[in-house]
Amino acid sequence: MSSSDEAPERRLARLGTVFARFDRQDSGNVSYGVVIDGERCFVKTAGHPDATAFLDHAQRVDLLRNAVRLARAHRHPALPALRTVIESAHGPMLVYDWADGDLIGVPRAHRDDPASPYRRFLALPPGRVLAALDTIVDVHDLLGQAGEVAGDFYDGCLLYDFTTHHLSLIDLDHYRPGPYRNDMGRLFGSSRFMAPEEYTLGAMIDQRTSVFTLGRTAQLLLGDHLHGPLQQVTTRATHPNPEERHGSLPEFCAAWRAARQDRC
Repeated sequence: MSSSDEAPERRLARLGTVFARFDRQDSGNVSYGVVIDGERCFVKTAGHPDATAFLDHAQRVDLLRNAVRLARAHRHPALPALRTVIESAHGPMLVYDWADGDLIGVPRAHRDDPASPYRRFLALPPGRVLAALDTIVDVHDLLGQAGEVAGDFYDGCLLYDFTTHHLSLIDLDHYRPGPYRNDMGRLFGSSRFMAPEEYTLGAMIDQRTSVFTLGRTAQLLLGDHLHGPLQQVTTRATHPNPEERHGSLPEFCAAWRAARQDRC
């Protein structure tokens, strides 16, 4: 049996020591924490071919291939680096650098728990939250300049280290070049972050849609600390009519940075 015919668990056991398994995602993906050559790595797979989820196995594999495209095209300190791709009997295994931290996004039932990463993040000094948002803006400026359109971005894509205050952006598998037409009706994503056109079959999905998502991200994470020029930027960004928003991610990011300077 060739190595590419092995199931992920068997292949990873030969490569290193598995210390964590993440298999409760609605997506059907199964991921692992693995020590390889003395270093911790995060390994993402499409899960078992027979696993039932919103997407079938072939679609999950396609998204992983897209994640490889994205990781190889764009580098940023907040994007865990893709080390290699290993083929297995269940499709590609994406081996990333390990990123420490807690997911800011938590299930709705835990969102009011003061001990949850979500509430702990919101309780940080505003300057810390703004610094994290600056990182999100920087990443999307990079992606936006390359023509990428955000997809399924929400606080569950944000991994925050409360010790070092380093923010990592993960699970950007649904990002792709745009524009394109909404061919699903309700697209994948959290309703708290989604633009109106992400619910409308046939609507144009472009960087103005991504602008809405970033505006909502700032509004939700800053809450009552959002005011003045930054509030004006996010109000425009989240206008229900895409034509009233900033025209692109780079345009929004420039407006954000200008408002940040005014705030300072």
